[in-house]
Amino acid sequence: MTLNLSLREARRLALVAQGFTGRRPRTVKLAHVTGLIERLGVLQIDSVNALVRSHYLPLFSRLGPYEQRLLEQAAWSQGRRRSLFEYWGHEASLLPLSLYPLLRWRMQRARNGQGIYKQLAQFAREQQPLIVQVLHAVRERGALSAGSLNQGEARSSAWWGWSAEKHALEWLFAAGEVTVAGRRGFERLYDLPERVLPAALLEQPELDAAQAQRQLLLRAAQALGVATEKDLRDYYRLDARDSQVRLAELLEGGELQAVRVQGWTQQAYCLGEPKIPRKVRTSALLSPFDSLIWERARTERLFDFHYRLEIYTPPHKRVYGYYVLPFLHHERLAARLDLRAERAQQRLAVHAVHEEVPGLDEEGLAALAQQLQSLASWLGLEHVQLNCPRASAARLRGYLA
Repeated sequence: MTLNLSLREARRLALVAQGFTGRRPRTVKLAHVTGLIERLGVLQIDSVNALVRSHYLPLFSRLGPYEQRLLEQAAWSQGRRRSLFEYWGHEASLLPLSLYPLLRWRMQRARNGQGIYKQLAQFAREQQPLIVQVLHAVRERGALSAGSLNQGEARSSAWWGWSAEKHALEWLFAAGEVTVAGRRGFERLYDLPERVLPAALLEQPELDAAQAQRQLLLRAAQALGVATEKDLRDYYRLDARDSQVRLAELLEGGELQAVRVQGWTQQAYCLGEPKIPRKVRTSALLSPFDSLIWERARTERLFDFHYRLEIYTPPHKRVYGYYVLPFLHHERLAARLDLRAERAQQRLAVHAVHEEVPGLDEEGLAALAQQLQSLASWLGLEHVQLNCPRASAARLRGYLA
């Protein structure tokens, strides 16, 4: 039997599944960080640092201010505190160690030249001696960056301006022959998996691709609450053909159930009998790469919020700004703000505030001001500065005083 959900119920289910419960710990500990990432299943990594690297923001949005070193310990420390690994999950990602066995099939496909950039697959076919040489260097010397291997030779191609050694490391990384041991600044340090990841994890029996893909779809369903087939496959970037076959198997096995959501033209799915809260009360500024909103069509279906990143749009063509964060207030994406951490001036600069119809009420403005002040304090900035003349900014200014 197909379950029927109103759009409001679907929205609440999605928010709770994504960790927006409104309950934030007084003091954020490592267990809170790792538990939330296990729940989300993935943090997307992005290099843009206009505010803070994107992978730090989803935790702040859900937990409030926390020590960034907690995420760094989980992601790049040695020993038992490490609970994450880097790989291609949803783009470049930090993932719970529990997902490592579920992505070995992707590593095998990469070895076969499937599922990776065509240029990288071509490089692997043509440059096996160099790849062997680079792998030997990692084995002999330990965690290495691409820069430490670059012999100063001509670039192998114009593709991203990567050196030949960087191409070799990226192929080895995609194929699972090396993993990320840590980072120096934002530069990856590559090492052998057996020197980075727990032996018990690497010794787990291989899953076939079908088993792993079913588990990834179930993890996506858990993290999304309610989702279409495209939503589910996008979470871990599965191929459409694989996703559709695996989804049919999960439905037949009773592990997922069909859902009809008010206003959605596509069939949706969820795990079991969902527990839908009567309301969700939370406020948060969201990274452009937050898993709640990274699938833009889903964001529009759930929140009636059309969102596009304008970083690569010429300045004169931008509608909302360079680095725009949606503001989640209770069950709405109620506004969007163009923010910048201007570190030299010790300020969080607000270059634009755009409210969504019907706008923010006084409670919403107070919540937004509190989020801005909390964000500035968390980033080590002394104050929030409004650089926008809009009427909403004028109203907001009173709450920031």
